[in-house]
Amino acid sequence: MQNLSNAEAGNVYTVKWMFGRPEIIELMHKYKIVQGSQIEVIQQKPDGLIIGVQEARIAMSREVADRIKV
Repeated sequence: MQNLSNAEAGNVYTVKWMFGRPEIIELMHKYKIVQGSQIEVIQQKPDGLIIGVQEARIAMSREVADRIKV
C-alpha cells in the first residue's frame, strides 16, 4: 500500500482508504471515488497530480494525494 502521491503516471490503482477534510471527501464521493474505486494516474507534477476516474479528470495537490492510499 502506498500514498497516491507516490503512484506512477500511466498506471491504474485501487483506492484502499482515504481520509481528510469533510469537504474534500464529499467531493471525492461526488466523483464516485470511494474505497475499492479504480483510478488512473494521468500525470504527476512536483506539486500535485491529475487522476482519471470514469469520464472525469481531477487535479489535486500532493497534500490531498498523500491522504489517499492505493
